[in-house]
Amino acid sequence: MQHYFSAQPQSASRPGRVSFSYRGCDVALDTDSGVFSRTELDRGTWELLSALPQELSGDLLDMGCGYGPIGVAAGRRWPGLSVTMADVNPRACALAEQNAKKNGVTARTLVGDGYEMLQGERFDWILQNPPIRAGKAVMYRLFAQAAAHLKPGGQLWLVMRKQQGAASAMTYLATLFGAVDCTAKKGGYWVLRCQTPLKDESKGQGA
Repeated sequence: MQHYFSAQPQSASRPGRVSFSYRGCDVALDTDSGVFSRTELDRGTWELLSALPQELSGDLLDMGCGYGPIGVAAGRRWPGLSVTMADVNPRACALAEQNAKKNGVTARTLVGDGYEMLQGERFDWILQNPPIRAGKAVMYRLFAQAAAHLKPGGQLWLVMRKQQGAASAMTYLATLFGAVDCTAKKGGYWVLRCQTPLKDESKGQGA
């Protein structure tokens, strides 16, 4: 069975389009089968975008970018950002790259499993709607890797549903970060902000 987190999606192409307005900026995104939330903007993604601070600057990573709603919307709203979008799904990355160009956003897109293609790189912002269906082990590995890929003062922001383990995720994140808080709770979605990675970065290494 093919999932949106499949490294080699085989499902037949079924192009679609998702459009929305984000803080006064219109965003139009091409989608396709084999990618997450093909027919509409995912509610969790919207809650994460809505909860972000009023100003973002520096280097931003959209980890598990799908067709690019988070990275493209952020790049539209804050054009000074240096945006990187990454996903294990090559079809999703191709769409994200295409969508960035169509929306006038300068962004880098990378295909790979987690942070394997980002060794030695650090970011001011890492944003993620984690792949719940991939399982807890995959998600927690991505969280640990994120802790090792933040610049001093950098932040990891992510969204999870309460019934899909948001509270237990907060407990785990507290083993990686000195400060973890829930900045928004709406419709069963929790937006979590993680700051001050703890010193044991060995947890964040590996594939």
